[in-house]
Amino acid sequence: MSEPLSSADIRVLGSLIEKEQTTPEYYPLSLNALVNACNQSSNRDPVVDYDEATVTRSIEALRHRGLVRATRGIDARVTKYAHRMDDVMALQAREVVLLCVLMLRGAQTTGELRTRTARMETFADLAEVEAVLDGLIVKEHVVRLPRQPGQKEVRYAHLLGGEVVMPAMAAESPARHSPSKAGDTERMSALEEEVTALRGAAAELRTQFETLRAEFDALRAQFE
Repeated sequence: MSEPLSSADIRVLGSLIEKEQTTPEYYPLSLNALVNACNQSSNRDPVVDYDEATVTRSIEALRHRGLVRATRGIDARVTKYAHRMDDVMALQAREVVLLCVLMLRGAQTTGELRTRTARMETFADLAEVEAVLDGLIVKEHVVRLPRQPGQKEVRYAHLLGGEVVMPAMAAESPARHSPSKAGDTERMSALEEEVTALRGAAAELRTQFETLRAEFDALRAQFE
């Protein structure tokens, strides 16, 4: 990347990549659906509260760099957006998926990445994940972070926003790794994603309805 992306740009781009993989029936995304995707509470670190203006600015910045394109079908009345990260950055599908999760959830271990990409890509083992990460390191899109005190595993972070600032690592609670709670978290994350996608679809339908109603009212006025 010639210039670092802003944190909002990274969230917008990562959200588009994720939704292309997890809810393809609703992709490309309208502005409203993209705002919801950026702000969802599941699979995001940190959780944000962007308004439409913030997301629109990032869309325009990413379009200027060729990373996002606007699209409108023959019958579509709402502009939608899709990413072009794979084409512009010459990335393979597996590289895009790993970058996506790093963009949306911050620095992670190979084990975390393998688990969190499961809905988008299947890695046979941690060695496969590490091999793809090594390729991204060579391309200077990912960095292997120094192991911090209290950490047992190496973590990886993306470099799309520039140099990585090492955060202070908080001690993890043993309950966080409980298998039952982990399973509940994954199910809740999947449900929240479905709700987000449905809200986006409902918003698009409302927009289309209002447009059709306005056109109908205009036609009726011509015959009155």
